[in-house]
Amino acid sequence: MSAVALLLSTALTTLTGCSMSSSTESGDVPSAGTSTSRDAAERIQQVSSQLYDLIKVKGKASDGGPGVQECAGKDRDTYFRIFHKWSFYPTLPADLDAAMEHLKEGLPQHGWKIVQYGPDTSQNKNLILIADNDEQKAGVHITQMKKRNPPKLSLMVVSGCYQVPDGQEVEHF
Repeated sequence: MSAVALLLSTALTTLTGCSMSSSTESGDVPSAGTSTSRDAAERIQQVSSQLYDLIKVKGKASDGGPGVQECAGKDRDTYFRIFHKWSFYPTLPADLDAAMEHLKEGLPQHGWKIVQYGPDTSQNKNLILIADNDEQKAGVHITQMKKRNPPKLSLMVVSGCYQVPDGQEVEHF
């Protein structure tokens, strides 16, 4: 379980730190502004829905909602990030390449900057696409898993670091 927590923390730190242009110190996660946890989670779900639309092949998405993660080095009752991990399973496994290609072509047309694209270092050489969207204060890490049964795209959408409105605390879920 701790390996999963470490992987999630590493992914969340890596994502959204590349190019989002709000005030940041080197290596820090950019500010996403002020919001309640629930409103920020709803925005990240909308980002996931937009990504789903860009896939443009028949299939289905896994269930599961967003969660709250603390912002490293900041008060966990005042600052937070939202993550939404989900998977896409194409109806036809042969459509997995088309789904990834649609994302690679469609993301830049919708304000995303692709910061990494290519095989990972795993034995399977899974194809990875990492992109940031400054306007939406979000990042996405997509892994194409062709050798999984069933084949799928694994997506992790993360936000920048939010601050709750004055007088409120972060709702953790």
